[in-house]
Amino acid sequence: IDLTRIGSENVTPDQWYKGLAVELWRSFGLLRKVNLKKWWNERGDISTVQRLSQFIEEVLLGEVDQPDNSLPNKRVVFIDEVDSVLGLNFPVNDFFALIRSCYNQRTINRDYGNLTFALFGVATPSGLITDHQRTPFNIGQAIQLEGFKEHEAQPLLQGLAEKVTNPQTLLKELLAWTSGQPFLTQKICQFIRSTSSAIPTNDEAEWIENLVRTKVIENWESQDEPEHLRTIRDRILESKQSVGLLEIYRQIVDQGEVVAVDSPEEKELLLSGLVVKQQGCLRVNNRIYESIFDRSWVEQHV
Repeated sequence: IDLTRIGSENVTPDQWYKGLAVELWRSFGLLRKVNLKKWWNERGDISTVQRLSQFIEEVLLGEVDQPDNSLPNKRVVFIDEVDSVLGLNFPVNDFFALIRSCYNQRTINRDYGNLTFALFGVATPSGLITDHQRTPFNIGQAIQLEGFKEHEAQPLLQGLAEKVTNPQTLLKELLAWTSGQPFLTQKICQFIRSTSSAIPTNDEAEWIENLVRTKVIENWESQDEPEHLRTIRDRILESKQSVGLLEIYRQIVDQGEVVAVDSPEEKELLLSGLVVKQQGCLRVNNRIYESIFDRSWVEQHV
């Protein structure tokens, strides 16, 4: 489920929760099995959260025991762009509390053991439930995505091989600039594919550096299409904690790395993608970010 399909502007809580039910109903192929409009309206005297809860138990999980059921027993609900809920004009603490409830129900109803939620987006588990009077969203396991390692980027060699005699060397020099950041890595690969100039053998490092500087770093704000670097900039400068973020980042730039203390500011800085946490220390994610968001840039905005 891509939450942006449901919308975030001028959406009421009832529309949002019903939108989730519609996406589940459609994605699990239940259009001909369940009259969702009738089912939903028949339960109009209970809250929308409880209706969604009953839909999950009675329809999604209830279908498991039907003899003509063509769905697999295991249900995995992938929820993408989960951070988009932060733009809603109403809290959705109940939604994440419902997911936690489904998890806790496993000890009571074994059918819930067949249901798994996977949340994707720029967020931390602790930031999903904003009501501090509630139990934090402390179930499941957070998965920190990292950049491509050289062995993981090997499929890219096929496209590079048409442009250079030693694609492995070129890939290595490319990753030296991006540290495997997926968007930047693929963007620079596209630049390589579209170049009309010859790539000199044994001078791959110099050639890649020139490409990165002219196509990405120089005049980066105007060249940042599709937008990536400006998104990072805006996440830092438009944050309510921008002063704290910039101060921590300045320390990282000056010292090369700082010991992580897992403060809220550090977590937000990590979510921006500008820095990474490695072996208990924070450091700038890659050489491209380091060249653009340098000490001079920090001083302009402190």
